Amino acid sequence: MCTTVAPAPPDTLPDVTTTFDLSASFKAYDVRGIVGETITVDSVRAVGAAFVDSLELAGETILVGGDMRPSSPEFSKAFAEGATRRGANVVYLDLISTDELYYASGTLNAAGVTFTASHNPAQYNGMKMTRPGAVPVSSETGLNDVQERAERYLADGSIPAATVQGTVGVRDVLEEYSRFLRAQVDLSSSRPLKIVVDAGNGMAGLTTPAVLGDKILPALPFEIVPLYFELDGSFPNHPANPLEPENLRDLQAAVVEHGADIGIAFDGDADRCFIIDELGRPVSPSAITAMVARREIARAQAAGEAEPVIIHNLITSRAVPELIRHDGGRPVRTRVGHSFIKAVMAKEGAVFGGEHSAHYYFRDFWNADTGMLAAMHVLAALGEQDGPLSELGREYEPYVSSGEVNSKVEDLPAAIARARAEFEKDGVVVDDLDGLTFTPDHGDWWFNLRPSNTEPYLRLNAEAVDLETMERIRDRVLAVIRS
Repeated sequence: MCTTVAPAPPDTLPDVTTTFDLSASFKAYDVRGIVGETITVDSVRAVGAAFVDSLELAGETILVGGDMRPSSPEFSKAFAEGATRRGANVVYLDLISTDELYYASGTLNAAGVTFTASHNPAQYNGMKMTRPGAVPVSSETGLNDVQERAERYLADGSIPAATVQGTVGVRDVLEEYSRFLRAQVDLSSSRPLKIVVDAGNGMAGLTTPAVLGDKILPALPFEIVPLYFELDGSFPNHPANPLEPENLRDLQAAVVEHGADIGIAFDGDADRCFIIDELGRPVSPSAITAMVARREIARAQAAGEAEPVIIHNLITSRAVPELIRHDGGRPVRTRVGHSFIKAVMAKEGAVFGGEHSAHYYFRDFWNADTGMLAAMHVLAALGEQDGPLSELGREYEPYVSSGEVNSKVEDLPAAIARARAEFEKDGVVVDDLDGLTFTPDHGDWWFNLRPSNTEPYLRLNAEAVDLETMERIRDRVLAVIRS
């Protein structure tokens, strides 16, 4: 697609007069806050300028896009004003999913930002930022510096103009993105599948028809039943957060009603996907991680890699590393969080990584996460065999999981200490890679306790060889930490 160039914004911008404590919106991995309160046009403009200064992007291209939230266009414009004022050239991508930003940043080797609050409610918006090549900007890799510089601009009341201010252009990457993904996973020879897709009024309502449908590219052997494809940042049907079971109920009912082979739910910015089988039952993200890992290991081995590396966080089922080893890969366990996953992906040269939260990362996608590419791998796995998804999924879920159970605890260290004392007396091995993970010698179960970074919650994930054992361990842990 061609890029059009427009004149730079005028030399004189409105002075920035509103000051905010930006720590209320700057998180570990991104910026996220309440529109008009902790994230405003003024603060976004200051962040745009600070982003250029911190990453030394004067004279370089910055990609700017946003999701369907009502404030995204205004925030995109404000960010561009700050960025061009400090000398960067902005290319608007307009309406994009988060993985479209990663595609554009990777293929164009340009820094970028997308305005989204992912699965958060309608009153929120935020920013996900990347360096060139889709390398994430987190608190450990520059986000804190962006915050500090933006706060100084807010305190000064103005943003000084660079000697040479930047230009503004526009580029549509949807077709390029769609062709790229189809080249990664060939779905043209799949058996016919009926697919219900719940976009949650989020960006998958735009990307699904382009990638899986015939809006841009030739039709695939799929019948797509759309659910909530209208782009609407007020989320009139349900929150765009498929991690919560109640937000999957419409999809589950629709899969059964339409006799579909599979259901796919995306979050608001479409960087995560959740899978429902033909019986209306969720397939766990751990099972999806194992399923995609098997395909990526086989592809890497066919290309000559002796022991392909797969990343998984410590909350995923132990079935994941077991399958990776069985198939000739090397599993690498890491902390929860996309910046950690992406860093380890790059360090290890891993072909794929998966998290319990349904983030899936691909080496061939610049180590970035993409819900759409993960969904395509699942469709390929289902479409190349004759059995239903419920049977295919069962192969990857030999254990019973508690899911994530949150407990409100006022004294987090004390609760964790009680759990440690309770289980260490039984000879349970404890490691502290992320929170505490407890594993007995016999290996019939394990559980992890992690404190929330922002709330007085302890997060429990437990897994066992059968339901009775899992419930016994789960209830024992909860009794200890809630006492």
